[in-house]
Amino acid sequence: MSYLLVAVLLLNSMSAFGASPPEPRPPLDEVLARLDHLFRGTTAYAELRMSIVTPNWERTLEVRCWSEGLDKTFMVLDAPKKDKGIATLRLGTEMWNYFPRIDKEMKIPPSMMLGSWMGSDFTNDDLVKEASLLRDYQARYAESEVPGRLVLELTPRQGTVSLWGRIVTTLDAATLLPLREVYHDEHGKAVRELVFSEPRDFGGRTVPTVLTLHPLTKPGHKTVIRYEKLSLDQPLPDGVFSLRNLRAKH
Repeated sequence: MSYLLVAVLLLNSMSAFGASPPEPRPPLDEVLARLDHLFRGTTAYAELRMSIVTPNWERTLEVRCWSEGLDKTFMVLDAPKKDKGIATLRLGTEMWNYFPRIDKEMKIPPSMMLGSWMGSDFTNDDLVKEASLLRDYQARYAESEVPGRLVLELTPRQGTVSLWGRIVTTLDAATLLPLREVYHDEHGKAVRELVFSEPRDFGGRTVPTVLTLHPLTKPGHKTVIRYEKLSLDQPLPDGVFSLRNLRAKH
């Protein structure tokens, strides 16, 4: 029997049983770059609300954020009143916080980048995005048990400082929007889950507008970020990424 005939019979049998070749997966580098820039263009301006929930208390922050590429970020709190004016600046690998009530700016050492930001379940690094999935993690596709989903398994590259031994990210295969990220510690234990929901179009780009972080080791705790405004690839004010701007009246 010829190889051509065998191939024809195989295709016919696949068709008979309703099988079809698997959909091609996009290149991993393209997917990681897309995730790195999901909420960032060449420039970005965002207004968001962050709700921090614990078994004993809740509070909501109102935040404005500016960014340029992956290396520059500026954030300032508008509410609650007692925290108004607290600002965060990152330039490359350096980061500062400014506290207007004591009129003091503090440089954040690299060891504190993985610490909590403003008492939330997000780290300093989560909010200012010093880490890059494309640069700092190795990725591979894992098997998905749900049709229409892509699953990525990411592990830190050698030399990367990370709390996580592994990150498992689930994407919508059609849109490549993230749906869920599960973070594992160095021992393989799942320690937190980030859920993305309520996608919305902002100027031609669709992004999830609600990010809900559940620390799996702290029952009753969660932090929810809700994007209320997002403007991408538009000019930003001069001097926004400067130490002088930390102390400015915003």
